[in-house]
Amino acid sequence: MKGYVVVVDDESEVLSTVREVLEDEGYITEGALTGSEAISVIERKLPDLVILDIWLPDRDGLEILERIKSVHPDLPILIISGHGTIETAVKAVKLGAFDFLEKPLDLEKLLLKVEKAIEEGRIKLEVKELRTKLSEDRELIGVSDAIKRLRETIELVAPTDCWVLIYGESGSGKEIVARMIHELSPRKDKPFVEVNCAAIPMDRIEYELFGWERGACNLSSEGKRGKFELANGGTIYFDEVGDMSLSVQAKVLRVLEELKIERIGGTYPIEIDIRVISSTNKNLEEEVTKGNFRKDLYYRLNVFPIYVPPLRERKEDIPHLARYFIRKFSTKYRRVVEDISEGALKVLANYEWPGNVRELRNLMERLVITVNKKVIEEKDLPFPLGSSFPSERVISLKEAKEFFEREYILKLLKKNNWNISRTAEELGIERTHLYRKLRSYGIRRGGDEV
Repeated sequence: MKGYVVVVDDESEVLSTVREVLEDEGYITEGALTGSEAISVIERKLPDLVILDIWLPDRDGLEILERIKSVHPDLPILIISGHGTIETAVKAVKLGAFDFLEKPLDLEKLLLKVEKAIEEGRIKLEVKELRTKLSEDRELIGVSDAIKRLRETIELVAPTDCWVLIYGESGSGKEIVARMIHELSPRKDKPFVEVNCAAIPMDRIEYELFGWERGACNLSSEGKRGKFELANGGTIYFDEVGDMSLSVQAKVLRVLEELKIERIGGTYPIEIDIRVISSTNKNLEEEVTKGNFRKDLYYRLNVFPIYVPPLRERKEDIPHLARYFIRKFSTKYRRVVEDISEGALKVLANYEWPGNVRELRNLMERLVITVNKKVIEEKDLPFPLGSSFPSERVISLKEAKEFFEREYILKLLKKNNWNISRTAEELGIERTHLYRKLRSYGIRRGGDEV
């Protein structure tokens, strides 16, 4: 099915012709001869498109258009009329109509408009759903004073065009803060482009940042825009900027000072308009002293510093976060888990959370999948959560084995800079076996993150 279309026209011959043409092209249609009938049909089942005549026997078509749009603002509506004027067409478009066609209808043109309207409607819906989904992961959950202060700071700096440096431990929520700043800024409808400085290989980061002209790169025969160019008009976010090499730092600094880039293999500069947000889990002042980070770049980025506290500094937020993740993953995986007991929350509160909110999120996701009852209890938690076994409870041999295996794998991964092949070789197991264990233990790639 190419789409479900409601056709509204008081001329039965026109109505029949349009429906037949659309159905021949693979659309499902339903017809209405009056405005009231059209509203009834749309309320019964929301279509992908409405083709609406302006002249109807019971109500004005523009009135029907306005009413539909007030309830379903994203529903595309194609206006048709045999008495059309430029003034009417302009008014229809201002009220939210997708387009305006005059009678007698050019059926080929109509089919093109229908296809385009449905496609754009679906894209808008997908974008809306994606933004809703992303917004769920852009919330600072909690009631602690630390989180309240952080929210206030974000609301203060976001409306400005000030450059921001976010610092805090891995997994504490720095990217969420960066995205919140962008979403609350005048640039919110422009791109938010992330550059993961820790994940992009150093021999490729220049290509990623600046792009290249056709034939200038063995990565692709075609030219490609870099991250700077993609972020033009919006925000560029340097995640873990402290991991950027000195040679790349020098080139990035030049771009930030001149707000011009030149693609690799290019012969002319390209002006850019960007807001820069950076984050780091390192002490950049110490890195400057050690010679690992340029002082001039540090001062260029550190216009407005924001500190994101680790989870151990806001433990009163743990119950709110745990329950938020339980709801999120129970809905996602259609599981029965609804809550977590006070005893289990007490155990979570006594843990130091070296992986911060990300570690808590991963744990809740795993528990929602594995616990087959409404409430997660203390006995359901994988022990120990800390560096030593809890004195108040004797754990099983299986739990002890899993704990030590997880810690050993994590230790080797960090030692090998998360090289999966080398770690599997040292463990004496196949790569696929190691991948299964990483999924089982909720270990995710990313430096010290778990």
